[in-house]
Amino acid sequence: MLPDALRATLEQTLGTPLQSATAVGGGCIAHATRLDTAAGRFFLKYGEAEVARTFPAEARGLRALAAADALVIPEVIAQDAATPERPGYLVLSWIEPGPKTEAFWTALGEGLAQLHRVTGAAYGDHPDNVIGRLPQANPSKDDWPAFFRTARLAPQVQRARANGRWQAAWDAPLDALYRRLPELLPFDPPPSRLHGDLWSGNVLATADGRAALIDPAVYHGHRAADVAMTELFGGFEARFYEAYNAAWPLRDAYAQQRPIYNLYHLINHLNHFGTSYAARVARILQRFE
Repeated sequence: MLPDALRATLEQTLGTPLQSATAVGGGCIAHATRLDTAAGRFFLKYGEAEVARTFPAEARGLRALAAADALVIPEVIAQDAATPERPGYLVLSWIEPGPKTEAFWTALGEGLAQLHRVTGAAYGDHPDNVIGRLPQANPSKDDWPAFFRTARLAPQVQRARANGRWQAAWDAPLDALYRRLPELLPFDPPPSRLHGDLWSGNVLATADGRAALIDPAVYHGHRAADVAMTELFGGFEARFYEAYNAAWPLRDAYAQQRPIYNLYHLINHLNHFGTSYAARVARILQRFE
């Protein structure tokens, strides 16, 4: 049940009474709710101040993805911070779900390649945002390996050290990885517009078979970083990779780049969820001992 003050605010903002508010699955940080009104159906995320502080960045990211005109992206309807009287909220257009057919996976692969062809002026090149609930800085840099070290890996490592989740045995291989980044990652790939948090839970099939993206952590970077994350937790069918590579093939070096890019997400998960991710962090770092 929605808090009364939030319900009143939403009715005023949307200009219509709420007929129903139904909790939906998928959110692990904010409350996720389907709103039914006489004016149509909407998706609502809401939470107290610590949660709601992520909503402006999410709204900016969705608008950046929508501007690429490559995939279905929910429209940002309204967003506001928490107040003493009510939670903060983000209202989006509703995406009616459908099955993930072969045509869906083809559309997702082709659409992601199209998104990646939209480029920024530099790496980062987007307002700072969040990855999950943790900060993600996006300073503009012209050197991709330097960006990935200083704006992606290093902040997550620093956070893991501060909260006692980093292991001393990882220091030497991390230093070795840092030294080798300029040879392992391309110096100046096109600064593609990336979703930034591309696991299967952030990909939806629409009722009419199209592919949609939600919950972005947008920045500009090497496109292989987005594709790598699709392989981190699985859930993407072979047809997706075939369609992506038919539209814009990845180079042979992708296989050695993939674990480096996914190390960022694994340390982020280590910081979010604890030591259950330590073994996977260790396995990647062991490659550089």
